[in-house]
Amino acid sequence: WPEPTPKRTGAPEDTETQSPERNHNFSTEFGHRNYSLYINRVLKEVAPHNGISFRTLDMMNTMISDIFERISTEACNLMYFRNRRTLTPEDVQKAVYLLLPGKLAKYAVASGNEAVQWYVHS
Repeated sequence: WPEPTPKRTGAPEDTETQSPERNHNFSTEFGHRNYSLYINRVLKEVAPHNGISFRTLDMMNTMISDIFERISTEACNLMYFRNRRTLTPEDVQKAVYLLLPGKLAKYAVASGNEAVQWYVHS
C-alpha cells in the first residue's frame, strides 16, 4: 500500500504550485492604472455622437500610463538632483518641458495650472 502523504502544518505552499486563478483586481495594483472611464468622459464632452473601440481605448490607456510614468520619473530625478525630499509643482512642470516638445509642453503646463487652480478654488 502507498504511504499517506504527511499533512503540512502552517508551512506556506510554494508559489509556483499555487493555482494561477487568483482573484486579482488589476486596476488597483501598482502599474495597472486604467484611464478608460476618463477617456470616454472626455470623448463624450468633445464629440457626443462618436464612440471608441476597445482596442483604441486600450492604446490610449497605454499611452497615458507611459507618459505619466515618464513625467513622474523625470520629476523625481529633478527632485533628487536638487537634494530635496518633496516633489514640487515646479519639478513636474520642468519634467513636462523636458519631455514634451515646444507648444505641446506649454499647453500641457497651462492646462495643468488651470486644473490645479480650479481644484483649489472649488
